[in-house]
This record gives sequence, C-alpha cells and structure tokens, in this order.
Amino acid sequence: MHLHWIKPLLGRPAPFTTVYLDATRDDATGAADVQARWKALRRQLERDGAPAAVLDELDDLLRRPTGVPGPHGRVVVADAEGVVLDRVLTEPPAQSSATCGPVPVLLPAARAADESTSYLLVEVDRQGADLTWSDGTGRRAVDEEGVEGDHDVLHKVREGGLSHRRMQARVEDSWERNAETVAADLDRQVAERRPELVLLTGDVRAVALVKDAVGQAVRDLLVEVPGGSRAEGVNRAAFDERVQQALAEHCERRREQVLARFREELGRGEEAVTSLADVVAVLQRGQVAELVLGEPAPGASWALDEHEVWVGDGPLELATSRDDLDTIGATGEPRRMPAAVALVRAAVGQDAGLTFAPEGGVELADGVGAVLRWSDGSTPRESVLSQSGDAARVHNVP
Repeated sequence: MHLHWIKPLLGRPAPFTTVYLDATRDDATGAADVQARWKALRRQLERDGAPAAVLDELDDLLRRPTGVPGPHGRVVVADAEGVVLDRVLTEPPAQSSATCGPVPVLLPAARAADESTSYLLVEVDRQGADLTWSDGTGRRAVDEEGVEGDHDVLHKVREGGLSHRRMQARVEDSWERNAETVAADLDRQVAERRPELVLLTGDVRAVALVKDAVGQAVRDLLVEVPGGSRAEGVNRAAFDERVQQALAEHCERRREQVLARFREELGRGEEAVTSLADVVAVLQRGQVAELVLGEPAPGASWALDEHEVWVGDGPLELATSRDDLDTIGATGEPRRMPAAVALVRAAVGQDAGLTFAPEGGVELADGVGAVLRWSDGSTPRESVLSQSGDAARVHNVP
C-alpha cells in the first residue's frame, strides 16, 4: 500500500491536530450525531492546547457531509497553520478520537488505507465511456468524465442483401473506432494518474472491444466487473457489491504478493529484515521498499506498543537509543516517539509502502519487518530457527 497521501504532512509546523471521526449520516439524526461527536472532541482538543484558529477551521470542515453513503469514517489532520489532510475511511473508527501533539497520529488511518485501492471505474457502451476516479478509499468519487467516440452508425439491421451487409460492416467499424477512442484515452490517463486498478463494465460487445484495444499497461491493471452500464435502470446496489468484492480481492492479492516476497527474501537472508533494531537500521539508510507491520490476534496486545524510539527532525532520523541518534547526526531536539508512529513516518519519508500482516501470516520479531530495495555488506542479515515458531529467537547473523 502506497503512503503518498501522507507525504504532504512531512516538514510541516507542529503542533498537529489529528481527528478520527465516525462520519456516518445514514438516518435522520446522522448529521446531528456527527456534530455531537465532533463537539466532544473539540472540548478535549481545547484542553490539550490546540490552536483556536485550527479548531474553527475544523468546525467549518466537519459540518460538511462527505457525500459517502453507509457507515464510514473520516480522518482530518491540521498543522499549526490549518488543515493539511482530509480523508474518508472505509470503516468508521470503533471510537471517535482526537489528539494534539508534535506529530500526527496516522497509524489508524494507514491501517484503514491498507484495505483501500485507488481505482478507475470505466463504464462503456458502443458510443463511448464514463470514467469515475476514486479517491483511494474505495468510497468517494473525486473526478467523473465522459469519453465519446465520433462514429455514430451504431445499430445493425436484420434484413439481408448487399446494402444491409454494408451497413452492418459500417456499424462494426463504428463500434471498433469508438472503442479505440476510449482505449486511447484510458492509455493516456492511466499513464498520467497511475491507478492501482482499472474496473471495466458495461455493454458486453463494447467491453470486449475496449479490452482488445488498450495497451499493455492498462491491460495489466484491468478487472472486468459485470452488471454496470452507462444507461439508466442498473441495479446499482448489486453492482456496487461486485465492485467492492473486486477491490477486496485486489487488496488481498496485493498483501499476499508483499508477504510472499518477504518470506522468500528472509529465507534467503537477502532483501528482507525483521526486528525493531534491524528495521530502524534499514529505514535510516532509505533501503525500505515495503514496511511490514504485524496485526495481533483479536484481543491480543500489539508487539510494537511496547516500544519507543528516539527521533530527530527528519523522518529518517530515528534510532533505538539516544546515543545512536547522536551517532547518525540527527538534527533538532531529540525526543521519544512511539515506535509504530516513527516507523510509518520514516517509511513515508522514503516513499516506501506499508503492508499489515495478519496473525500467523509471517514470522516477525517485535511485530515488524521490511522488504528492501537493495542490500549490501552492512545490511543486517536474518536467520530464522526452523524448528521453532518463537519469533523472539530470530537474530542477526554476523
């Protein structure tokens, strides 16, 4: 999972005000319930010293509905100057919360984003297509547009004869030319905007023609979802369920691909590490392609909750001790930070991804690991004792 949406927060002035809110407005009292939750959080933030101007801006923002139906959450982060991030979450938080402190508290949002995908929905007919871009949460459209072909001989006739065969050929040619217009636009936009997934639906013949006409880059991202249409009368609820299923299957494939690579590289002792100390070491050097955080079993405590690290001003300035932080030449006043927050901050700072591993999915010392972009002689090496499932016995090999 990419964390590029968090990157605008790096280097911003503290304090950071972070709000996690159940933004569900389904029934008659929904809007009032959202405001009541926010008012309680505002009183807490006032006690914690959040800037009054920031709280007023949050007041205005959180009065506006998200436009998303069904249960969902919202995370809003402001720095000392105002709101920097406003994102819909696929699930509402178990309990709305707010904090004001030196860093934004983004781990819950990152966990929710692990279940989300940036995608393009393409609904085609024989004339053109409607394109809907998601905001990455799978819940809210951020951009909608139409693509129309300029060939308008669209309907075949049933009678025989040479003239009718010519008409049928012209109709087939119009369908193909229109599909090529749609495909060319998809190729261009996907190259520019880089969605993780392209969902294709609509008229069966038009879908087949567009699939044949797009380039390989789009074809690699393409998933066909039946039941959608540009026309009226579609069972939208049933189609939305199919879309959500396609997105869930994509998230599962994405997660398993990362974890499969982690297992392979860790077993070879090459481009993967585990344990807090080793992950901190590779984050310092910008080696991480994907940070892996272990999810605890239901009701169990999270291994990383037991740990703090030392950090400086820069996102890659982190260490397991104050002395080690001084050794790497960190800037600013050294301070302690919860390990999970510091690790995510460092991952964002080097454009790494983040994957949450379900309990039992991989062996992780201290509940954390990393897949690396590269390794060299000074990279920590791992050895897992094959006769034991005790992750605490994972250790460095000189």
